[in-house]
Formats: sequence, C-alpha cells, structure tokens
Amino acid sequence: MNVSLLRRLPMTLLLEGDFFNMKYSQLFGKTIKDTPKDSKLVSHQLLYQGGFIRESTAGRYYFLPLGERVQNKIINIVRKHMDASGAQELLTPVMHPLELWQETNRTSTAGFELMKVEDRRGATFVPGGTAEEMLVDVVRKFNISYKDLPFNLYQFSLKFRDELRARGGLLRMREFIMKDAYSFGTEEQFKAIYQTMWDTYAAIYKELTLKADVVAADNGYIGGDYCHEFVVESEAGESRYFIDEASGYAAHEDVAGFTKYTEAGNEEMKPRKDVEGKGIIGVAELAKFLEIPVEKTTKTILFENEKGEVIAAAVNGLYDINETKLKHILKCNELKLATPETVKRVTKAEVGYAGILNLPKEVIIIMDDSLRGRKNFECGANKTNYHSININFGRDIPEPEKFYDIAMAQAGYTAPDGKGKLVEKRGIEVGNIFQLGYHYSNLMKDAEYTGESGKREKYYMGCYGFGIGRTLATIVEKYHDDKGIIWPAVIAPYQVHLVSIRENEKAERLYKQFIEAGIEVLYDDREDISAGQKFADADLIGLPVRLVVSKKTGDQIEWKKRAEKESELIEFKEVINRLQLSSRT
Repeated sequence: MNVSLLRRLPMTLLLEGDFFNMKYSQLFGKTIKDTPKDSKLVSHQLLYQGGFIRESTAGRYYFLPLGERVQNKIINIVRKHMDASGAQELLTPVMHPLELWQETNRTSTAGFELMKVEDRRGATFVPGGTAEEMLVDVVRKFNISYKDLPFNLYQFSLKFRDELRARGGLLRMREFIMKDAYSFGTEEQFKAIYQTMWDTYAAIYKELTLKADVVAADNGYIGGDYCHEFVVESEAGESRYFIDEASGYAAHEDVAGFTKYTEAGNEEMKPRKDVEGKGIIGVAELAKFLEIPVEKTTKTILFENEKGEVIAAAVNGLYDINETKLKHILKCNELKLATPETVKRVTKAEVGYAGILNLPKEVIIIMDDSLRGRKNFECGANKTNYHSININFGRDIPEPEKFYDIAMAQAGYTAPDGKGKLVEKRGIEVGNIFQLGYHYSNLMKDAEYTGESGKREKYYMGCYGFGIGRTLATIVEKYHDDKGIIWPAVIAPYQVHLVSIRENEKAERLYKQFIEAGIEVLYDDREDISAGQKFADADLIGLPVRLVVSKKTGDQIEWKKRAEKESELIEFKEVINRLQLSSRT
C-alpha cells in the first residue's frame, strides 16, 4: 500500500475502506490471452496479459490497478532506503522553464530529443528528461552555508524522453517514473555520499530480490572517475558488459579495459615496402596474404566530429576501435565514420587502404597504446590496393607524444589486472550513480554556498537515478515461468489469491477474516468461470500464494505457493500464521 497515501487520508476513511483487498469480479483490468503486437519481451507480454499495463501510445503506458500496486510497493521500498540514507524527498515541477536548459546549453547537448511546450503567455517549457537544472535552481534560491552541507535531495517524478524507438514494453519508454537524486557539497562530501548511495542501492536491490552487478560505466560529456550502473543480467537487456569473476572487475563495454598484447620490440628494422593487395581489406585475410601475424597489422579508421574535423584512429589489428573512448579523448559530442569522399580527399585512396602515413597536418591522429613499442608493422599505404609493411616509429612516422586507450574489450581478453579472463554479459540497467562535479554549478549563475572563509564556493554535485518501471519489468523477466509471473512477496500486488470453487459463502467468510487480519488478498469470486480458468488466471497474475476453497477442501484450505508444484491442506489459523510470518521476513 502507498504509505504516502495513508498520510493524506482521514482515519475515518481508512477504517471504512477496503484498501488491502479486492474481489476479482470488480477488478478493473482482467487477464487476456492476446499479447501486444510486435511484443518480444516476456515482461511486456505477461504484464499485458495479466492486466497490469496497457499501452496508451507508443512508449507511454497506463498502469492498471494491479500494476500500480506493484509500482507503489517498489517506490515505497526505494523511499524507505533513501530516507534511511539521510536523503530528503521533494518534488519539482514536471515542466522545466526552457531558459534553465539554455543556461547549461543542454538544449543541444542533452543526448536525447527535447520536447517543447509553449503556454498562453508565450513562455516555453521542456517536459523534464532529467532534473539537474531544476534542483540547482531551487537550491540557489536559498542562502546556503557550509554548515548546511552536505545534503542529498530526491524525488519520484515523471520523466519524458522523445525516444526514436520506444520498444521493450516498460524497458524503454517515452514517459516514466524515475527516482532521481542530486547531492550538493564539497568534493570530499560527494565521495562519502557516493559510497552511501552505492550501499543504499545494493540494499534496495537485495530487498527486491534482484542480483545487480555494479558496473563501471561511461559518464558522457560530464566525464570523471565516478560513474557506475547497476545491471541485472538478462538477455532482454541492452547493456553489454564484461566481468572478471576472480578480481570482481566489472565494466560496461563503453569503458571496459583489458591487458593488451605487448610486442617484444627487439627486432632489427627492416626496409619499408609497399605491397599490392588488390581488394584485400580485412586483417585476417591481409595477414595471411602478407605472411605476417595479425598482431603486426594495423586498423586505421577515419572519423568526422561535429566540427567537421577529420580524425584518424589506429589500433593493433587484433582489436576494434571503441568510439565512446575515442569521443572522450577528443572531447566531442558526435562522431561518425568519414564519408568515402572525405577518405579519398584525405588519403588519396579508396576506403580500406587508410594508414597513419603522411596524412595531412589537419588530420587529428589518435593511436591506441597497443601500438606502443612496435617494430616492422603493417598499415594502410594511403594508396588504393596497397599496404605498407615494415613501418617503424622514428624512421617512417613520428612517435606520438601520447598513446591512448581506444580499443574495444571482448570476451576472453585478459582482465586489466593481467590474471583472469573477461566474461561477456548482457543485462538491464536498473539504476546508476555518477558524479556531476562542478559541471552545473559552473554553468548556472549563483550555484554557490558560503564557505568557511566567507567566500562564495561552488557546489560539487552527484546524481543518483533509479528506474521504477524498468525495475518492475526486470523483476518479471527474472521471475516467471511458462504459466505467468512469479512475484516476489515483497512487491506482489496482493499476498494471496483466494479462489472459490462453488463455495462462495464459505469463501466470503474467509475473505472478511483476511480483512480483519490485515492480509492483502485478491478474491476470485466469479461464479461463471471454471476452476481451470481461475487457476490459469492465478498463475498468470502470479501472487505468492494461492488458496482454494471447495467441497474437497472441507473445513480446511488448499495452500499452494506460486513457485512450487505441490499443494497442501491446512487450517485457516495456520494460513494466517504463515502469511503474517512471511510479511515480517
């Protein structure tokens, strides 16, 4: 039950109302056999069939009564742990004044398309995608002293994302509830809150019965060392990440590192030579043709950024280029493969023969650290159909002042500590924590507090997001069988599913006794539905316990846990004892 609702309702209404129980005949949103068109994920199909959600328009969903009960229970668990961490709940307006986003230049760098709304006064607003500007704006309305720091403000609010492709049911929506939190303080205070939020999220997912890997991740244009995603392993997820179970290393593919091949470097220099290899482009085929190991080859890819600058990125032929890492090094927001026309203009060759030899000065050259210490290696000759072999730094090309890490990790590569092997996983991101640093306080006027010296100082900020709908869908992805959902008791919409098989008079008495005992019960009181259909509906909805009253059960009740095959006959008193015990654990 929504605790915040309890706070707002008068006690007389609470005593008279029936908030813990529902008769299925009166429930809005019954089960259905059909599945949504083009639905591929189990969570999308089962939540639709079970009567938890319905789609409004693409990416926007109605949460029906059953779905709303689950969502509220997740929210209350998150609220409990956030409050225990010392965070304080507030609520910001959904519509953000456009000028706040213009103040931070996020109208062009947000990373997702903005929707804009104009009111009758001509003022323009942005339906909030995230709330950094709003939180900074409300904080700067107060005269904050260092004595007031640190503090962490959070909310449960609607978020809007104009996603290009809304898909996956609740996993990728255009409108959804998020718990987002923002901490304000000094850099050292941020580090302490960051660890607190890490621990808080771990406790939340444990209570929700989800095993979440804490994965180092990309912090986008903010940058910095503090950025982690909480990812639940699932084939339904879009996050690809790598772990080394021996060391505990875990990182998203965007940032994952690994131990790279190191060349001995004690060879004698050989004469450089251009070799014709018409139509030979791939490194494996090229190495075979040139009769050299693949590790002697070089991949050189040309890119263009939003400024129109051309970048030549080069890695050992063993590896692929990680564009996210490359974007960070270049400090650019956009990166795309250079057009064939650009490649020919820069290299004087067709696509596939680019190299790091004799490129025009305006080309930015970024070399991966897998090229360091090489001798007698191959690279494109910047001449159609030709490859240069026995290239050496110092003689043929200048050695760069700095090598970078721009290589993409792959399963089986050696972990950064040089011991274990990376294992590839796929999962659903259900939460994230990351530093904002001084980014917003530098961009927004008066985002400052009074320090100990009396001088105005800028806030060092952190951000902590938790996807409510994504978490709900993830739980269904993890807990289901071929019959339906298997809800963990902590968030099930009701504790028990009471089924009457032509014994409604007896079931009604039990139903009232459940109410008196404070047990959450969904009572299937339908008289014109077969026992088989009622059982199928109970399995699909997935409440933790099914209780059956029939002539066969006599004075007892049939008890069956949703996740188990066997049932048993027990006394009503024992039913109450078991349910009350489970609610306390």
